[in-house]
Amino acid sequence: MTTVSDGVPGPAVLGAPLVPTDGGPPEATSTPPAVPPRRRRRRLRLWLPVGVIAAYLVAGVIGPLIARYDPIATSVADRLLPPGSRMSDGGLALLGTDQVGRDLLPQIMQGARISLLVGAATLLLAGTVGAALGILCGYLGGLVDATVMRLADIQLAFPSILLAVFVAGVLGSSVTNVVLTLSITTWPIFARVARAQTMATRSRDFANAARTLGAGPWHVVRHCVLPAVASPLLVIATVQLGFVIVAEASLSFLSLGIPAGTPSWGTTIANGRDYLASAWWIATLPGLVLAVFVVCVGVLGDELRDRSDPNLSTR
Repeated sequence: MTTVSDGVPGPAVLGAPLVPTDGGPPEATSTPPAVPPRRRRRRLRLWLPVGVIAAYLVAGVIGPLIARYDPIATSVADRLLPPGSRMSDGGLALLGTDQVGRDLLPQIMQGARISLLVGAATLLLAGTVGAALGILCGYLGGLVDATVMRLADIQLAFPSILLAVFVAGVLGSSVTNVVLTLSITTWPIFARVARAQTMATRSRDFANAARTLGAGPWHVVRHCVLPAVASPLLVIATVQLGFVIVAEASLSFLSLGIPAGTPSWGTTIANGRDYLASAWWIATLPGLVLAVFVVCVGVLGDELRDRSDPNLSTR
């Protein structure tokens, strides 16, 4: 064992802490770890779309209370004003006016409320029905599984937008009919995801242990299957929100969705399709608003999928 004599340190012992020889304070040998660039990008991919979607929600809820919109009001003096123009009443048209003199900003805010309402109601209805059918088919199997899944396969064989146009043409134009139409075209996606997750969960050890201890089917479904199904369904709902809102805008553009008196992004875009050369802002600005929202929803859905899947290397 090496000792220190006459104030002269001996050889350093492996694993022993370094002690300063001059009696001064020890120097800082470590710095706070920096956040890796990859982790910063992942945080940006998560929080940037969340912030944009939150801004849309605030605009849809509070915006119509601040900027009133009258769908039947007209002003010949304010027709086709470009963005940033002054209106005849002294107000500022930040996004311009349409062909009958209505301000585009209140229309887009009202359209955000309608589009988000239709999207949320559609996902709630389609997700509830699809998840219930998927869990039922995945847990019971047999004839019930074969019948429901073949019906879902037949429906998925048709393009969803064509099926939505057909159903909307039969039901007519109203907010309720749009929700029903989009729910009919969306439920098979939730049903398939719920069925696959249920089939993977019902044979797990904890589910078999619960049945061995005397638990009934409802207890197994509630305590074993539902927690495993909830996370994938939430991710699917986030991804489908963008598709649902685009489908609603497409139906409104074809005059098969939201009635003409109710503003929506699709209706506003349809109003400007005849003025692309002279008043591009009528159709372009609502289209950009819709595109930004759909892109942010898609990025958020991809990030949630990556975070919920332990098999992906990006986790």
